[in-house]
Amino acid sequence: MSEEQKKLLEKQLWAIANLLRGKMDADDYRNYILGFIFFKYLSEKLHIYADEILEPDNITYEQIDENSDNGKLFINAVKKACVKNLGYFLKPSELFTSIAQKGNNLTEIVTNDNDEATQFFIIEDLERILTNIEQSTMGTESEDDFVKLFEDLDLTSGKLGRTVKAQNETIAKIITHLDEIDFQLKDSESDLLGDAYEYLIGEFASRAGKKAGEFYTPQEVSTILAKIVTTRKKRLKSVYDPTCGSGSLLLRVAKEVEDVGMFYGQELNRTTYNLARMNMILHDVNYREFDIKQGDTLEEPQHTDIELKAEAIVANPPFSAKWSASGIFSTDDRFSQYGKLAPKTKADFAFVQHMIHHLDENGIMATVLPHGVLFRGSSEAHIRRYLIEDRNYIDAVIGLPANIFFGTGIPTCILVIKKCREVNEDVLFIDASNHFEKKGKDNKLLPSHIDDIVDTYANREVIDKYSYRATLKEITDNDYNLNIPRYVDTFEEEDPININAVAEEIQTLDIEIAEIDKRIASYCKELNIKTPF
Repeated sequence: MSEEQKKLLEKQLWAIANLLRGKMDADDYRNYILGFIFFKYLSEKLHIYADEILEPDNITYEQIDENSDNGKLFINAVKKACVKNLGYFLKPSELFTSIAQKGNNLTEIVTNDNDEATQFFIIEDLERILTNIEQSTMGTESEDDFVKLFEDLDLTSGKLGRTVKAQNETIAKIITHLDEIDFQLKDSESDLLGDAYEYLIGEFASRAGKKAGEFYTPQEVSTILAKIVTTRKKRLKSVYDPTCGSGSLLLRVAKEVEDVGMFYGQELNRTTYNLARMNMILHDVNYREFDIKQGDTLEEPQHTDIELKAEAIVANPPFSAKWSASGIFSTDDRFSQYGKLAPKTKADFAFVQHMIHHLDENGIMATVLPHGVLFRGSSEAHIRRYLIEDRNYIDAVIGLPANIFFGTGIPTCILVIKKCREVNEDVLFIDASNHFEKKGKDNKLLPSHIDDIVDTYANREVIDKYSYRATLKEITDNDYNLNIPRYVDTFEEEDPININAVAEEIQTLDIEIAEIDKRIASYCKELNIKTPF
């Protein structure tokens, strides 16, 4: 895949997204555009696979007569193979190209003045097809991955148009434009569409403001987390994100290794949960290789039916979120050993405890947190002390620049945790808070900044005014306070001031001012006006 191809596809897809920009908010048109792209992907993926199955019979999938006895035999055989290997099924008449053709023929449809049933055809067809995709998985292994996957695609929404005709026209326009784009799915080595999909998610996030934090972690931060948890690894048995959003962070980890055995995730927001499942499938992750659940991770953990111990964990939990901190959690295996629960108004450490519980003994986790977790007192100080003194789990603390996340300018850090650390092993502190490029109101991490952080972590380098390896005794002496400036001195001494030179400069200026005053006074005298001094 060339960079030129990638940019072209991004441009084409964003142009289609712009068809809806004037009609609705970014949050809304995101669901339509990404949903239709996903439908096209499912269609083309199945079409290619079905043609491969039918190649020995010297026919293509589109050539099958669905109503003939022979055609039904072919379709049943294809369905069986598709559901088993892809997880879903579409008839030839349900392929994206078929519905796009109907969209192209909209102008040929005779309609009455009242915009009645004849105009429903494309909406009704789409609704039926999307329902059939889900129903094709019922009672199979893939059911959980497809159930209610398209529930956010409201095809009769007034946001698409005031009338049924207008809604049809909008949908038809999107479908026909998408039909013209080649996703290049036949190139098994290409992840062109996956990259473009991620690009769109990022673009929608940048326009969603504060809401973006619910589903998207900036790619630069995702890259740092991914590179840290894959340090010196080529394969991962499993990776877990307890607040997975759109799934982008999980997929970012996969880009850093040759293979990931299993992806686990949980997401609170229903719409974002659907997006995460779509994102997984669209990146060619087989339905057997991911397990994304929906629900409140702290209050209702969903991976209780398995002994989830992930080799790598990455996360960007909601900063200082509220949770119940109910007494019932005092006996929960995730929290009971600590002796105290995270406060109700700040669930940051509750997420940390949850992740540690699901971390394999030889695993590594990296999570983004607000700076407050490093130094806040009360129960958080107690938890912090336990992690350092009793468990020796904290491997590194990395300070990030402010204003790098959508919708918030608060400074953040990355906490790296490992269960398999050496006794008395030091803790690495990195202060990257001043290493960024200014872009408008936001700060941007460049590839060089990312490399500096990752390389410093991997080599545990001590770099003046950037990183420091603190002994456990030093941390103990600081009362388990992990605030980065306590360990990394970034103070830059100013050049000494030459007082004599300054005095001479002032004298020179006084002389110059006196000369200017004389000139002004002479001009005023000539003009017969009062001097201003």
